[in-house]
Amino acid sequence: MSQATPQTTIPAHVIVLGNEKGGAGKSTVAMHLVCALLHGGAKVAAFDLDLRQQSVARFFSTRRAWSAANGVVLPHPLVPSLSDDDAALSRRDPQEAVDRFDEAFGRARQEAEFVVIDTPGSDTLLMRAAHGRADRIVTPINDSFVDFDMLGHLDPVTLELAKPSLYSETVWEARKTRLTTERRTIDWLVLRNRLATTESRNRKRLDERVQALSKRVGFRVGPGLRDRVIYRELFPFGLTIADLSATVRPVAVSLSHVAARQELRAIMQALGLEVEPTPVAAPAFGRTVTVDVDSREDEAA
Repeated sequence: MSQATPQTTIPAHVIVLGNEKGGAGKSTVAMHLVCALLHGGAKVAAFDLDLRQQSVARFFSTRRAWSAANGVVLPHPLVPSLSDDDAALSRRDPQEAVDRFDEAFGRARQEAEFVVIDTPGSDTLLMRAAHGRADRIVTPINDSFVDFDMLGHLDPVTLELAKPSLYSETVWEARKTRLTTERRTIDWLVLRNRLATTESRNRKRLDERVQALSKRVGFRVGPGLRDRVIYRELFPFGLTIADLSATVRPVAVSLSHVAARQELRAIMQALGLEVEPTPVAAPAFGRTVTVDVDSREDEAA
């Protein structure tokens, strides 16, 4: 009698949202990325390592409450917590938080297909631990030299790139460790968030410096999310642009929301994420569609 071949579990793909500067849009991108993967049929675990603010954790808690109160079926991620009181944990020994993260991360990586980790906008032991476990690091930056300063330092006279900055060094250390221990590297994608709608001299300068730094430290540059009202309007319901449909429509839908979906689709394409699409029970924008980052379901409102 032949023995059955034992099944092997493939560990989840780990995506870390990181930037040592707050306000760059990490949490917003994390929420949208998780929801896009969920609607694609993937099992997702979402970690919120900003133990004090907990924006992502509260967002998905709100999502469950809103969908239950309105009788709406939505996909939900696993949202592991590190303790019964993560805010209190943030005030204790940093190594304790890392140890608890390691335990929860190990379980989540076996249960989910994707693990998305939102990190705090500061250099902490927990933030560095998350970066060391990434398969991909996604760094949103605003259309500003203030945000660029966390990636690279400029000569104040010529505005030419002088050297990589603090956060670039953090990513470099994580990539070097991964290469040494596992013989593979970490993909790094920098997203240009909240781009100005018109070209300007300042934007052209910033574009040139970002491209120069990308070649020097080895990241890819991708499109991000613009500063749209719809993202802020959906947040209190625990919803993203990926959730809108004929039955999930807490706000009025307009053509600008079509552009917002295109932005999310562009991020998914930049990440090279392809998941098996699953049909959405309710029609999106008035007709039944299949959710796929390459589909064209939202060309008309």
